[in-house]
Amino acid sequence: MTFTRRRFLKASAAGFGAAVLSFGLTGCSLNDDDDEATKQTPVSFDHGVASGDPLADSLIIWTRITPLENVTSVNVVWQASKDANFTTISHDGETQVSDATDFTLKVDLQGLDANTTYYYRFISNGKTSPTGAGKTLPTSNIEQVKFAVVSCANYPAGYFHVYGEIAKQTDIDAVLHLGDYIYEYGNDGYATEDAAILGRLLPEDNSDEIISLADYRNRYAHYRTDANLQAAHSRCAFITVWDDHEITNDTWQNGAENHNEGEGEFSERKLHALQAYFEWMPIRNVADKERIYRHFEFGNLVSLYMLDTRVLARDEQLNYADFDLTSAQGQSDFANAVSSPTRALLGNEQLTWLTDGMTTSNSKWQVLGQQVLMTKMHLPFEVLQLLVSLQISQANGGDTNALLAQASALFAELAQIKGRVLAGDPSVTDAERARVDTTAPYNLDAWDGYAYEREVLLGTAIAAQKNLVVLAGDTHNGWAGQLVTDAANPIAASQNAGVEFATSSVSSPGLEEYLALNTQEPEVTAQMEQVIALLVNDLIYNNLVDRGYLTVTFTPEQATAKWNYVSSIKTASYEMQTERSKELRMLAGQPVIQG
Repeated sequence: MTFTRRRFLKASAAGFGAAVLSFGLTGCSLNDDDDEATKQTPVSFDHGVASGDPLADSLIIWTRITPLENVTSVNVVWQASKDANFTTISHDGETQVSDATDFTLKVDLQGLDANTTYYYRFISNGKTSPTGAGKTLPTSNIEQVKFAVVSCANYPAGYFHVYGEIAKQTDIDAVLHLGDYIYEYGNDGYATEDAAILGRLLPEDNSDEIISLADYRNRYAHYRTDANLQAAHSRCAFITVWDDHEITNDTWQNGAENHNEGEGEFSERKLHALQAYFEWMPIRNVADKERIYRHFEFGNLVSLYMLDTRVLARDEQLNYADFDLTSAQGQSDFANAVSSPTRALLGNEQLTWLTDGMTTSNSKWQVLGQQVLMTKMHLPFEVLQLLVSLQISQANGGDTNALLAQASALFAELAQIKGRVLAGDPSVTDAERARVDTTAPYNLDAWDGYAYEREVLLGTAIAAQKNLVVLAGDTHNGWAGQLVTDAANPIAASQNAGVEFATSSVSSPGLEEYLALNTQEPEVTAQMEQVIALLVNDLIYNNLVDRGYLTVTFTPEQATAKWNYVSSIKTASYEMQTERSKELRMLAGQPVIQG
């Protein structure tokens, strides 16, 4: 049956994947089921438990029941308590789950106490799930909020050690997952070359690129068998948004780079993907599942805005191939296109909601949890041309050794010129200065490809005198950048509006793949990281080779970001790379990154 948008909205209104409301004790019995066949169905909890979308008085709890026989529904009981032993039950209830929601269950616990950890579990047909824990939000003056920030977990690419490390943390208030929770590719797709030897192949019945609702459901089910991912979910509430791979690569409003002829209507694929997302993720339901943006208040300290830069309103990505950048007219056409006020990433509805919320907020920190880099990642045009050629050659399976050697030499040459410019060397010629000053955005899928909305957002933060911290994922590398307005910004020209901290990936490879950087050559890696930070004006920090996660701690005085990296995702054993860890901060009232 064609899954049209009208059908999707009708299903949304009817509540597919909807959460059951739980207001407290019901006195439910575990033995009052009249359906003996259902009651006797053996079940298991193969996918763990999870909590998410915490508010001051409510929390979503989630599980998935696996019937071990062919049935269409089973009964499930939930219990919640303030103590891990469930000595006193605060909430309980019973409901039926069915194949209509892939046997997933979300319960929205209501009437909870603020700033309190609740423990929860599920019981079905004599089986009890693992115990999970989630914390509600504070309402009063507080001294600290701490997030773990994570994104881009590709199951075949390597082990999920990063999730395991997050599960060990005892002082995290919430885990922010910024997207690419799953990947759509099959066993022969992106970053799968080591899957067989690592024992990370996708199962045979889900080994191709996913397109149908059953495909997406099965992909989530397989990812959620990972013990480290289950551990992270069970220890702390997640606050999530999607990026592109929850649907398919480089998704925009009406299409995607990785949606091809023969794969059906993109709108149908997208809506299947979103339905599975709402079934499998501990996220509070909304009337229209495309409107995922929402906000969370952590007392008077942090206003957290979770944004959608991918599905709701994004215009199709620009492509350098569509512009003749060797001519002045082509360069002008590109500049006009990338900064067009009609070009949407958030869209008017979401952008207005965000700027109004920031302007009227009384919290010390305005924090954006979103997918793609906002920092201007503008590289010298010569470098950009070479990197594009390198990516094309790699995509086509060509010999890239000559291009890599050329890129290495060019980076070094331009870095030497840029160093002389910054040092005020009077011998720098106009031609040399032009080589490092003539720049263009490297990634048109990021905010660099949608400049107008970025200027509106940054101008709003400056005009309202807000402490702005943007969190990002997507790139698979660690970054920190200054958020600086354009010289033509009508509100505040060439001013610091805030800072951006971007997390590395859980397992997806980053720029080290494109630049052929060897983790066994730390001096070469360090040199390249220094060169890129030098060539990109607003970039303060980058890590090009390591997988990991980010913690961001907010106090009334400062926001502190710490990048944490694992030694390997390609071996079952690993350790934390303390020598590669990095800590940076922004002081309240001073929108600059400090060491």
